[in-house]
Amino acid sequence: MPSFFDTPPDPDSLVTHADGPAGTLPLTDDILRTWSSGDLFGLTQSVGMGFDPRRVLGDQYLILSTQGGLRENDGTPLALGYHTGHWEIGLLVRAAAEQLTARGAVPFSAYCSDPCDGRSQGTRGMFDSLPYRNDAAIVFRRLIRSLPQRKAVIGIATCDKGLPAMMMALAGARTLPSVLVPGGVTLPATVGEDAGKVQSIGARYSKGEISLEQASLEGCRACGTPGGGCQFLGTAATSQVVAEALGMTVPHAALGPSGGPIWTQMARDSADVAMELVAAGATLGDVLTDDALYNAMLIHAAVGGSTNLLLHIPAIAAAAGLRRPDAETFRQINRSVPRFVDCLPNGPMGHPTIRFFLAGGVPEVAWHLRELGLLKSSARTVAGMTWDEILDQWRTSDRRAFCRDRLAESDGVDPDDVIVPPSKAAAKGLTPTVSFPVGNLCPEGSVIKATSIDPSVIDDDGVYRKRGPARVFTSERQAIAAVKGQQGEPIVAGDIMVLIGRGPLGCGMEETYQITSALKYLSFGKDVALVTDARFSGVSTGACVGHVGPEALAGGPIAKVRDGDVIEIEIDRNTLDGRVELIESADGTPAATLLAERPPHPELAVESDMPDDTRLWAALQQVGGGAWGGCVYDVDEIVETLKAGMKARGR
Repeated sequence: MPSFFDTPPDPDSLVTHADGPAGTLPLTDDILRTWSSGDLFGLTQSVGMGFDPRRVLGDQYLILSTQGGLRENDGTPLALGYHTGHWEIGLLVRAAAEQLTARGAVPFSAYCSDPCDGRSQGTRGMFDSLPYRNDAAIVFRRLIRSLPQRKAVIGIATCDKGLPAMMMALAGARTLPSVLVPGGVTLPATVGEDAGKVQSIGARYSKGEISLEQASLEGCRACGTPGGGCQFLGTAATSQVVAEALGMTVPHAALGPSGGPIWTQMARDSADVAMELVAAGATLGDVLTDDALYNAMLIHAAVGGSTNLLLHIPAIAAAAGLRRPDAETFRQINRSVPRFVDCLPNGPMGHPTIRFFLAGGVPEVAWHLRELGLLKSSARTVAGMTWDEILDQWRTSDRRAFCRDRLAESDGVDPDDVIVPPSKAAAKGLTPTVSFPVGNLCPEGSVIKATSIDPSVIDDDGVYRKRGPARVFTSERQAIAAVKGQQGEPIVAGDIMVLIGRGPLGCGMEETYQITSALKYLSFGKDVALVTDARFSGVSTGACVGHVGPEALAGGPIAKVRDGDVIEIEIDRNTLDGRVELIESADGTPAATLLAERPPHPELAVESDMPDDTRLWAALQQVGGGAWGGCVYDVDEIVETLKAGMKARGR
């Protein structure tokens, strides 16, 4: 036990005063008369940290990031981060700061780190995941405003919630010049499972489908390199793609290999762009337009991105002062464009994200979309170029040729097998991605990644049809125990799992990848469906219908389903039409009677361990439109609702 009360080993090391910085501040008569006391004290603080007083009046640039963990000088961990996605972020901060310094600017750096959705899957930590996004966006915006003399902001983030939060924050500070730097990806292991599949080792071991030795090996080697987002086109990678599609990044920024020179150069280029925006008097508001929002949804559909972006894109739009897209807008865009990127977790091959980057990344996708006449190519980007100007240079650029040649040489992969020319996509088995089923169980809508349903359960006409008995669960813990066969009656082929009370009001709208990954990789999982008011990880696959609205605790009809009820699901992967219907009870009572007369499930309740912070978030976002409105805070609506409530209660 430490000796708390001993004399320090070197008593003379405890000093009570110091000389302070040498030199003088370069103050002027005008500065002393007109600057606020805060601005003046800020100079004192800067030199107090050791900054050269001769440089202190340079233009201030704020670098915000989600950095986490503490690295030794050789890169090994002294204190672990939560995940690889924020582990190497400090290298990007350093590169941007060095570039700003070289050009005479004064860089500032601040952090608000982020959690790992993979680490919190199946735990109570997931109750904080989506609410964190709003909290972090608020903190980032407060940090921006708390450096009053900043000329521009450079935002650096990588993963599922930190990157959407950063985009929301920058969009909310749209009167400033801002540039976003995506944190890139980790490489896949040369031999072994990817970071998506490896998250199912517990379920596969429990069902006897993998040995202890194999699970131990795969769990150790899945992350090929120490930094960056996961190797699949989940929420982290899709958010990077969407950031570039919005025009918030320099060209060919999304999904670069974390830690590599091409990745750190992106940070240096972004610092240059930030300074050029300041010189030109341009702001992020010039970039974030309705056309930019359309391009983001278009490219999201073309790559087959995570369904979580249905929460994040409307939230970014709201922060930017743009009209939030609804489910019908997403539906129309998904019908207008074919998916032509073959990247994990989608098939048919399922390439890791580094191959998507090397095949040309977002610029290559945008070029194909322009050729199809779909891209809003006059939209501007932070690089000071329109998409037309970027793409005119991209196709004949040395960078494109180098990256695509590197992919062919190192992996033996034809780049056109990763980003497939749209005219060949259907023949290669690529189908549109996101469908929005409706029906008597989801009158407000729902979402399913239709392209990820196992092809062997799709009928010859391209339609997934399933009719089966409901297995109802009111907690994810119960559901995964049934999948593993560890509690009650095990889940079997033919079942339709119905997981209720897991939306924003129930538990903070947790992700249920623990369940969906198990169903993906268990031998019988393709013959099981899942319907829930929760959400899914971006790497989720299978016949999994989420975002069911209204959620059970908001009066949604899904609350009235019972074990044994007959449910019917139909998803047309060609037209993206779909429906989820309660047909009848186990004893034949028709759905109309059940939905009209049956009370909600007796075990339906708010999660007992739901933090008060999350309960407050859930109440506020519900006023702002709920999950289908992006889970945002509509301040005007909240204020009016509070006024009405106080008046009704006589306050």
